Amino acid sequence: MIRNEYPRPQFVRQQWLNLNGSWGFDFDDENVGEQEKWFKNDKVLSQKINVPFAFQSKLSGIEDPSFHDVVWYQREVAIPKEWAGKRLILHFGAVDFYAKVYVNESFVGEHIGGHTSFSFDITDAVDGADKAIISLRVEDPSQDEEIPRGKQYWHEQSAGIWYTRTTGIWQTVWLEPVSAAAIEKVKMTPHLDSGEIEMAFDLPKKAMGKHLKVAISFKGQELVCDTLVVQEETLRRRFYLFNNKIDRSDFHGKGWTWQPDNPNLFDVSFTLFDNSDTYDVVESYFGMRKIHTENGTVYLNNRPYYQKLVLDQGYWPEGVLTAPTDEDFVKDIEIAKALGFNGCRKHQKVEDPRFLYWADKLGFLVWGESASATVYSNKMAEYMTKEWMEIVERDYNHPSIITWTPLNESWGVPEIANSRVQQHFSQALYHLIHALDDTRLVVGNDGWEMTETDICAVHSYSHGNKEEVEKYNYFVDALSTKERILVSQMCHRRLYCHGFSHQGEPILLTEFGGIGYSIKDKGWGYTSVSTAEEFVEDYKRVIDALYQSEVIVGYCYTQLSDVEQEINGLVTYDRKFKCDPAKIKEINDGWHRG
Repeated sequence: MIRNEYPRPQFVRQQWLNLNGSWGFDFDDENVGEQEKWFKNDKVLSQKINVPFAFQSKLSGIEDPSFHDVVWYQREVAIPKEWAGKRLILHFGAVDFYAKVYVNESFVGEHIGGHTSFSFDITDAVDGADKAIISLRVEDPSQDEEIPRGKQYWHEQSAGIWYTRTTGIWQTVWLEPVSAAAIEKVKMTPHLDSGEIEMAFDLPKKAMGKHLKVAISFKGQELVCDTLVVQEETLRRRFYLFNNKIDRSDFHGKGWTWQPDNPNLFDVSFTLFDNSDTYDVVESYFGMRKIHTENGTVYLNNRPYYQKLVLDQGYWPEGVLTAPTDEDFVKDIEIAKALGFNGCRKHQKVEDPRFLYWADKLGFLVWGESASATVYSNKMAEYMTKEWMEIVERDYNHPSIITWTPLNESWGVPEIANSRVQQHFSQALYHLIHALDDTRLVVGNDGWEMTETDICAVHSYSHGNKEEVEKYNYFVDALSTKERILVSQMCHRRLYCHGFSHQGEPILLTEFGGIGYSIKDKGWGYTSVSTAEEFVEDYKRVIDALYQSEVIVGYCYTQLSDVEQEINGLVTYDRKFKCDPAKIKEINDGWHRG
């Protein structure tokens, strides 16, 4: 099992080499590898690991949960003869946490951050040879709480809400040949109201004077075919999608927009050429989608849209953070939709682009989130800022993502309620993300103690068991009106930090539920039931509280699946339904604004 699907589905080139599979591997517990030059070609590492699975996982072939803060990888790669004369780009989907990369004994680069993609041009290191020996040193300090680690526990055994750690390579590694004039990246911004798609191309100096053909089609019908002359390294153009071939008068009715129940996508290709040669061909897609807020409501494509999200941790029993197969992404989305949800909040994880691809294709809203640290420091602020710049750059083009969530429940900013320093950091992230992406919503601090935010995101697990009538009545009462929500302190925390207040933003209940029910395993939930019938009954009881609210305009239920010791999922850790999904869907579908 090596995860052999194309890893970058919104920027597809035909030639590439998947480097997943068996790699040499070793623990470097004494941290002597660099001094002893383990990156030398004649170094033989003592173990084997199945990339892209971390050594803590079963699918890695090692399955060791103990602390090993420094590890090494090595892989010999034969360079295809037909790639002669091309630039060679080595890509890593994600490596947790600090990676240093060597090729044929030469240092080619390093990357800090455990959740985003990076790449290096290794052409000079290969220097025309017919093979490349790739060596990788990864450092992941297991107990460093300044690192954005999300749900990865800083103890050897998982416990409570904390799960097994991930160290090293956990997404696909691959090699790609490109021309020196190849397109570097394309940023695509839909302008729904004008019917245009804006494209910003980053191009190297070698592309100057060449031609760039842009071809856009919808369901097999070509809408745009335009050729531009490259005269600048950052090239911007808007393309109108509705010419005399297409009737735009009934934009929604004709089904041109992207939305969960009709996830329309436009195909686009980019070809860089001149009179004598073709230098690059890239295939991609985009969706025409707009998200904004107005009058306390979230609008999708200029219409009020009620979000029914499910919290998705993105963990698997055998792969930990890495999905065992591409089909597992599809399965999770299909399970959620079968239960009546129209999207998910990816919790404390920057998910694999393949998941986002399937969310785009299948019609599934996504709240993109980052892993949090647990303490605040200048170093933590540096890590988080860098990571968010990389997150937005990598995932900007996905229509499924409608909201960014940089902070959760004051993790990493524990004194934010009264600390002006930490409040400034929350505001800085909010404004940074908006500066990079003005097409989506940003939640300042999901759960409580918000500063500036586009959504008032409320967490509450105070609904109790069905026997706890007093607690449930408090839950219902606290959600009933805007005034009661804003003063409720449902998790014994103020919703807004000192000096900040609600500015009319939409109110969503973005964590609640967590009903614990296990078919066979022991574990914990926020409340507990003993049978499938009780599970459905309790779920309905909790959702009924939302039905009674005058102001809640969406929710996110905790959670999609059990994870390790947590048994509060709607399905088991191995994705088996705990009850009839149609019954949960019926409850979710029962929501309507009268």
